[in-house]
Amino acid sequence: MAVLSISRAWLGNSSKSQSIATAVGRQPLSVTYLVIAGGGGGGSCAAGGGAGGYRSSVSGESSGGGSSAEMDLTLSTETPYTLTVGAGGSGGAAASDTSGLAGSNSTLATIVASGGGGGAALGTSSPTSGGSGGGGGLGGQAGAAGTASQGYAGGTGGSSSTNYPGGGGGGAGAIGGNAGGGTVGGDGGAGISSSITGSSVARAGGGGGSTLVGGTAGTASAGGGAGLANSASPGNPGTANTGGGGGAGSGQTLSTADRTGGGAGGSGLVVIRIANTYRAIFSAGVSYSASSSGGYSIYTVTAAGASDTVVFL
Repeated sequence: MAVLSISRAWLGNSSKSQSIATAVGRQPLSVTYLVIAGGGGGGSCAAGGGAGGYRSSVSGESSGGGSSAEMDLTLSTETPYTLTVGAGGSGGAAASDTSGLAGSNSTLATIVASGGGGGAALGTSSPTSGGSGGGGGLGGQAGAAGTASQGYAGGTGGSSSTNYPGGGGGGAGAIGGNAGGGTVGGDGGAGISSSITGSSVARAGGGGGSTLVGGTAGTASAGGGAGLANSASPGNPGTANTGGGGGAGSGQTLSTADRTGGGAGGSGLVVIRIANTYRAIFSAGVSYSASSSGGYSIYTVTAAGASDTVVFL
């Protein structure tokens, strides 16, 4: 009865009752997330791009680079939080010896996943580091490093010039494969499976390494683009909204003019899971789908730019 009489007394004062409503409305909530950055592009020939950085707080699942699930975010209601889905990096340009470009970061509030690194090409080109690192090129060039707790390094390039094979891009779940001698491109590193949306989906695999004038291409999985062998086609892109690395380009001759260009990395993804007593409101530039399962609301965000936000109510 004491609590009831106090409540009635306060409700008689409009300014005090407004303060109570505001305080109650801003109670924190727990947010389970999966944040994947854009994958790196494959080299114009040779090496696959690295997968985008992979960060997850889903209990019983993994984050990238062999780490355990992170802690859920604790966020306030009625507060705008940054929300960005990173684009995949471009592949190395055709008719050139150029590395792929790194993917862009994805962000949810304070959680930032780093874009995947670009794969190397022939010549003096080098791979770049990222969420997962790009694969290395000719001459036993080492793959680039991944980011701790987000992904793995790329694989090493071939040691001889028979078919100029490149290393596979690093994946969220494993190091990119090394090229096999002078004839076999490295496989893209494995991704990670998550059931945050209700069904298990593998994402953030590295791009496969390629060869010139014959040889055997590196494979890829979990959204990574496969490598090519003795091909006139552009490199295979990473799959959209998986953060997969792009596959390397190829060529049917040793001429630089014959380089086909690397595949672009796949765009990233942000998945948000909250208790269904709350809801998420997105700014106008966000593309998303919503579902529900087991007392939770699940929001799968496939596109969000640098100025976009999410507010929880």
